[in-house]
Amino acid sequence: MISFDNTEVAFAGKSDKDLQWSYRLFKMIGKPWLVSIGGWFQKVAFALRLPVKGIIKRTIFKQFCGGESIDDCDQKIADLNSYGVGTILDYSVECKETDDDLDASMEEVIATIHKAKNNDAIPFAVFKPTGICRTDLLEKANLGEDKLSASLKKDWELVMARLDKICAAAHELKVPVFIDAEDSWYQDAIDRMAEAMMQKYNTTDPIIYNTIQMYRHDRLDFLKKSHEKAIAGNYILAIKLVRGAYMEKERERAAEKGYPSPIQPNKDATDRDYDLAIEYMLDHLGPICFCAGTHNEKSSAKLASMMVERKIALNDKRIYFAQLLGMSDHISFNLSHAGYNVAKYVPYGPVKEVMPYLMRRARENTSVAGQVGRELGLIIKEKKRRKK
Repeated sequence: MISFDNTEVAFAGKSDKDLQWSYRLFKMIGKPWLVSIGGWFQKVAFALRLPVKGIIKRTIFKQFCGGESIDDCDQKIADLNSYGVGTILDYSVECKETDDDLDASMEEVIATIHKAKNNDAIPFAVFKPTGICRTDLLEKANLGEDKLSASLKKDWELVMARLDKICAAAHELKVPVFIDAEDSWYQDAIDRMAEAMMQKYNTTDPIIYNTIQMYRHDRLDFLKKSHEKAIAGNYILAIKLVRGAYMEKERERAAEKGYPSPIQPNKDATDRDYDLAIEYMLDHLGPICFCAGTHNEKSSAKLASMMVERKIALNDKRIYFAQLLGMSDHISFNLSHAGYNVAKYVPYGPVKEVMPYLMRRARENTSVAGQVGRELGLIIKEKKRRKK
């Protein structure tokens, strides 16, 4: 059984200086009050045009991002690839609403697809549907495209044209692309978007991946129904499986609007359904291809063991593991060292524009029980090992 305790492998790509920076950063992230103040401070600092960009770029940006542009990520791509870890370039600029900005986001995603062409170091591309569609339109479309007004239907046609342009490029260049999951009040529309693109482009290869968040109590059933649709439609079902990132936000909105929460009752239920989903996809491997996006050691170890038990080649391209850059290196690098397919999400974009992403990463680290403590414990262990 694979072990994630080998810190020499986990931090092979970090110098002593890098390791010390990571230690200091996670110590800060471990203090929720400091993270809250930091979020407030960066907004004020940018508003007042204080010279904080350099500080951010040398610290939290360096830990969790690849650079400010695609080409800035070249060194990070090469560094990860030298340890057998792939890169998923993630343009992490958020909250754009004009057609010009949405078109620009689409072109940026297509640029990452071209970057990945014939490049084993970049096994996937990715985009957020809210990067190519206004949030108000996506929320209305969630209730059904047939319910849109005439003018909104024209706007929706532009969204679908952007979507198809991305997916067509992915298909032409043979670069698989993840369609990220979002809030539940957008997700039905996104699922229909992904289904339409899979039906069109996944006839021979897994090119378009939908994302399923297992912290929703209906997603295991959704996975099985998606499989049935793929069989009926004669296309490959490609899935990125995650636990989910918007739990508190979902529960608060459900309570505010007076509808049943879509979120699992507890973490145990999420973990159970996540592992059941992995088992289901392994049972139907081939018609289903998947990427297990998780920072959970137990789930990662379980999938790794199940592949061995079922005599599935560790580097079978139908199965990938993925984690975020700057987090859970002990999982990513030990899996890669053992021969499994692994990739890191590598966010990029102008420092000011990716701050919402960075602050969310910081908040998630503080809210996940034991996450910061585990990261710090492994860093301390490796620092001690290097001193011997």
